[in-house]
Amino acid sequence: MRLLLLGGTEFVGRALTEDALARGWEVTIFHRGTHAPPQGTHALHGDRTAEGGLAALAEGEWDAVVDTWAGAPSVVRDSARLLADRVGHCAYVSSRSVYAFPVPAGSARGEDAPLVEGSPDDGEMPYAESKRGGELAVLDAFGERALLVRAGLIVGPYENIGRLPWWLNRVARGGPVLAPGPRDLALQFVDVRDLASWTLDALEAGRSGPYDLVSPPGHATMAELLAECVRVTGADAELRWKDPEAVLAAGVEPWWELPFWLPPGELLDGMYGADVSRALAAGLRCRPVAETVADTWAWLQAIGGTAPQRPDRRVVGLEPEREAKLL
Repeated sequence: MRLLLLGGTEFVGRALTEDALARGWEVTIFHRGTHAPPQGTHALHGDRTAEGGLAALAEGEWDAVVDTWAGAPSVVRDSARLLADRVGHCAYVSSRSVYAFPVPAGSARGEDAPLVEGSPDDGEMPYAESKRGGELAVLDAFGERALLVRAGLIVGPYENIGRLPWWLNRVARGGPVLAPGPRDLALQFVDVRDLASWTLDALEAGRSGPYDLVSPPGHATMAELLAECVRVTGADAELRWKDPEAVLAAGVEPWWELPFWLPPGELLDGMYGADVSRALAAGLRCRPVAETVADTWAWLQAIGGTAPQRPDRRVVGLEPEREAKLL
């Protein structure tokens, strides 16, 4: 397979690149040149947001292209139109955020659930509308050759959002750790390497249409996730569990100050209530949470303990002084 990656040097793009190279595919990376591409790839440089920034893609043919863009849908539109006649299939890494909220309590949502509004011609929009506009841009250009990978919470090595790295570094510091309950809170996330593997398999098989890409509900619980953080770091950490009502009453912001954690309610049902039967039937396999946590910790240690941070995303995590006061 000849694969073109729009991006390919960070997190999802890097996982896709490494997996494709391991398969013996010919991999071309189109990026701005701010990060070194993995060895064995062919690099093309350009800024998709600048006038004439796609010039390096004016020639060439590929079997498949993967686009992970999360900004203005018009950027996805321009590259998709340019490549549609010279690329076999297109996978767009979208998000489950494209589904309309609120979600009825206890209802599992699949790919047929209502969607937010979006347009392929939009400029910068809120995240959900941007991803939906990107989907429409790819569908307009590639039609039945378009694969929409609606990812849920993505974790694993190379994470540049900071959720799992924050928990690992916090537990590694040791001492009392504020652990938000309930302990059996059922999480849904996907290891970036499992997402990459499934996406490339789906491209090779010629799959199309939308797929929710996240683990089955209850793949791990909050207690299992934090217990693995304690185990792999070897830290002298004491998990102090607090009921969700107490955490909220203390003014803690769910998701951002305590990554992964959401209290019972509409947001929890929407984030961790996905029906992923379609992806499972199409070959999705999710590695154990223990492997994801251990490999992420090994990667963190290898780079000095500080994970990269995307400049367009909010920094996550509870400040130490604030946690100490709450405890």
